[in-house]
Amino acid sequence: MLLFIAFAVSIGVLIVGVVMFKSVNGLTRDIPVEDRLYLDPLPRSLRILWPLVNFVVFHFGNKFSPKLVAKTELQLRLTSLTFLMNAQQFLALSIIGALVASLVSSLLMLALGTFSFFVPIGAALLGYFYPRIWTRGVRRRRVAQILKQLPIYLDFLTLAVEAGLNINGALKKAVEKGPEGPLRRELEHVLRDLKSGLNRTEALRRLEDRLRIKEVTNLVGAVVQAERMGSGLAKSLRFQSEQRRSERFQRAEKQAMEAPVKLVFPLLVFIFPITFIVLGFPIAMKFVQEGLL
Repeated sequence: MLLFIAFAVSIGVLIVGVVMFKSVNGLTRDIPVEDRLYLDPLPRSLRILWPLVNFVVFHFGNKFSPKLVAKTELQLRLTSLTFLMNAQQFLALSIIGALVASLVSSLLMLALGTFSFFVPIGAALLGYFYPRIWTRGVRRRRVAQILKQLPIYLDFLTLAVEAGLNINGALKKAVEKGPEGPLRRELEHVLRDLKSGLNRTEALRRLEDRLRIKEVTNLVGAVVQAERMGSGLAKSLRFQSEQRRSERFQRAEKQAMEAPVKLVFPLLVFIFPITFIVLGFPIAMKFVQEGLL
């Protein structure tokens, strides 16, 4: 009898598995293969989830709010992630992150023998907003790299213009001699725009719109105004270079002054207690030996 029941359950599980496989295969058969030849390679953490991301985009991508898609597209452009994923894929990744986080938290609570309705909800919110938190971190690091390299490239531009080159040749020389980083890639983008037929003003305005950094906006405005008014471009670039370097030193001084304040918490929580334990242990042991404790 038990053998018959086990055989029946096995047949039932097999039938359900076949039905589910056919259903999933039918849903995934029509999904086109993504061509990532000209896109950035996916990180290892995203390769496992990427088939699910494409599945959500293919079946539910048209349901996303156009306003939310436009806002996400702007955020990806500012973080230079447009060559990694599009806005719909980013939103699909957020939804999958929410589902995975909620499922994992529920399984952990069931394994521990407890359950709270608010924990999966909190985990789902964290999983949904984590990609946005990650992109903000990418944006901060990108801006920091650009501001660090901007004075160097301004020096190259100033030297090239003072040597007699126009702004196009100066940009080319700066890209050839400058350090590798996001600013170099953005200047290469400017050169490609110039080669495609855009004028200098439009190419620089597009650079400003892609980065949306105050220092780059000031640089673009100074270059455009110098060309429009016919004033000395080298003098404007020299002033911009000195100003950016002065601001860089000011940011370094600010971080140095903030360091003691940031060290207060680890000092109070980690270092001071350990120091008191090390100093107080021999004294406590002495009291114990004397019978005072």
